[in-house]
Amino acid sequence: MAAVGTDVQGEGRLVDAMASRGARILDAGCGTGRASASLIAAGHTVVGVDVDPVLIDYARRDHPTATWLVGDLAELDLPAQGIAEPFEVIFLAGNVMPFLAPSTRVDVLTRLRNHLAEGGRIVSGHSTGRDYPFDDFFADCEAAGLQIDQRFSTWDLRPYADDADFLVAVLSRA
Repeated sequence: MAAVGTDVQGEGRLVDAMASRGARILDAGCGTGRASASLIAAGHTVVGVDVDPVLIDYARRDHPTATWLVGDLAELDLPAQGIAEPFEVIFLAGNVMPFLAPSTRVDVLTRLRNHLAEGGRIVSGHSTGRDYPFDDFFADCEAAGLQIDQRFSTWDLRPYADDADFLVAVLSRA
């Protein structure tokens, strides 16, 4: 992606701008840890969770200073795994929400909300081409006790429009 000019660190820059220095950040659906690389380099404490153990192995190899866990976001219970402290920012990059089973989306959002520190925020980005209309996402957020604070059409904060083909939503507890 980088070879063709795609900005592969846009998610990390946005999350870094939202976080205090040295913040605790959860990369939910982290894959190989690509989106967290700049956050780790900036000194944040990053925990990444993904259901795919092969991707987690890559993350551990490429970014050994972060904590990488194999886990299903629909069953996320980090205190049960010894990670009790909540997160200032939780982010979902790479179309994580549409890849979830539709029946688990509200549960995932609820579990993520439960891992937020007081005043913390969740940032989620996904495209329209994934059978998860933005209005359905907004309804799921409300059902999970989250409010939408900001909407953008890109990770570099271009204004959101109703006909946008990508959404970056900044959420907090309702």
